[in-house]
Amino acid sequence: MKFALVITNLRGGGAEKAMLKFAALLAKRGHETHLVLLEHCVEYSLPVDVRLSVLTRPGQEASKGLVGKYRLAWRLKRLMTTLAGTQPFDLILSTLPFTDEVCKLARLPCLWQRIANTLSAEIDRLAQRDPEKAARRRAKYRQLYDRGRLIAVSDGVANDLEELKINALRIERLYNPFDVELIRSAAREPAPLPTAPYVVHVGRFSPQKRHELLLAACRQLPQTHQLVLLCHDQPALRAMIAHYGLTDRVVVAGFQPNPYPWIAAADLLVLCSDHEGMPSVLVEALLLGTPVVSTDCPSGPGEILQHGRFGRLVPCNDAPALASALSETLASPGVTVPFDPTPFLPGTAAERLEQLARETD
Repeated sequence: MKFALVITNLRGGGAEKAMLKFAALLAKRGHETHLVLLEHCVEYSLPVDVRLSVLTRPGQEASKGLVGKYRLAWRLKRLMTTLAGTQPFDLILSTLPFTDEVCKLARLPCLWQRIANTLSAEIDRLAQRDPEKAARRRAKYRQLYDRGRLIAVSDGVANDLEELKINALRIERLYNPFDVELIRSAAREPAPLPTAPYVVHVGRFSPQKRHELLLAACRQLPQTHQLVLLCHDQPALRAMIAHYGLTDRVVVAGFQPNPYPWIAAADLLVLCSDHEGMPSVLVEALLLGTPVVSTDCPSGPGEILQHGRFGRLVPCNDAPALASALSETLASPGVTVPFDPTPFLPGTAAERLEQLARETD
């Protein structure tokens, strides 16, 4: 079969990492697999046998305005026609709204759009600041995904799409794939880890990830533990850390292409987002035997942790509850129920993509 995966770029992020996993998995199964970037920014190693194509020069960002989107769509259409040649693609997969919009404007055939977040949570957060803008965002998503074939990364995201009354042709749930042995092997690679015990958070510095909530909770943790943030270092982040008086206890380790040694060596992994789609880092931590504390945000954590069976869940935007769960987990980290990775194994995801390709006109 012949697949193409389209994404804006390969900067550090969960959606980017997931697309690389899908590309590597499909190529490993012998399929002709193309990875297409709208802009030339690569922070991950590319999988073997995956063919890379890029629409811009190195370091050049794509224009995000309407004219820029149409220009990108025209260039993308030409590129995909060239790549298809005499053998059309069986399935094209895009992810994240900007890329989804460009792909729709390009009228790509056999297109499936991967929805990586609960869109209603994003809209509700925006409505708190600007109700009119939130209404426009809702209308935009309904138009963007109208009559589309959608892949939801969790049951929660699939349900959210239906509640938003998005008129899709199909909505299919497909979990991200996780190569258990590869993750555990990568966790054994050397890394400049802290010598002191630490709690780790993996995620970009953005309002959705709620770093300020995490810092407020970590002020109440024992002095014995540091907090390690795997994200790009930014002045605003440093200022926030200083505001909470945690400059001496927080390590901003930067984006790590291989976060697994950091996760495996941590005493605990924390996720404190207001919304997600299907946070891969929770699955990865459980596969590495690292205890987990997460907000019970829409969506994903509840599905992964089976509503508290595999790790502690706390309400969103509740620093005292988060601090209490962190302290309790550090004091008693053992998980009595072993994590079952079966729904997240690569074979499950690959077979589903192959089936969708066969069913797609």
